Amino acid sequence: MSDVEPAASGAPSGAHTLAPSGGATGGEGVGEAVGRTVRAMRSAHGWSLDRLAARSGVSKGVLVALEQGRGNPNLGTLIRISQALGVALTRLVQVEEEPLVQLFPPKRHVVLWQGPGGGTGTLLGGSDPRPSIELWKWELAPGERRDSEPHAPGTREILYVEEGTLDLTVDGHRHRLPAGIAGVFAGDRSHSYGNDEESACRYVLAVMDL
Repeated sequence: MSDVEPAASGAPSGAHTLAPSGGATGGEGVGEAVGRTVRAMRSAHGWSLDRLAARSGVSKGVLVALEQGRGNPNLGTLIRISQALGVALTRLVQVEEEPLVQLFPPKRHVVLWQGPGGGTGTLLGGSDPRPSIELWKWELAPGERRDSEPHAPGTREILYVEEGTLDLTVDGHRHRLPAGIAGVFAGDRSHSYGNDEESACRYVLAVMDL
């Protein structure tokens, strides 16, 4: 899959892209809000598109489409861009200024991953700037798997399985976590989450970028 899916409607249900609601202000779509934020932050750094492409590993063409609001970036693309810019992922999808106490009502929850079986990965909220923490709600349908690239050095993740059994693989080592189990692991290693059971698996996840 490419880094950006077409912005046209009717995208397949398994596309791992931004959902069209949540996080943006007014009638602005999430993709447009992300593009505007990336463009503003790139300019603040004094970077060209070529430099951001080199630092993030995302092609210049993808960045151009993103900044112009012509594509729906997938989760991996957003993570690479946020790491290159040195900000939390939530900074790209939540555009309001951060108050002393920041609340994230349901309308600001952003679905950033959609699996082929109907599973979802929803970013509930997070802090910015670094060190940062992101809070996620995940649901994996039977047979679904989510592979994650290693995050920035020092990143840690903690999760709690609410329902079903989660297959967690970190750096090639597989662990089965039934409901009621919590786990902490190094997010700067290759890792994946899977559901090999016949019923849905639901878990909450916090990502701490130190």
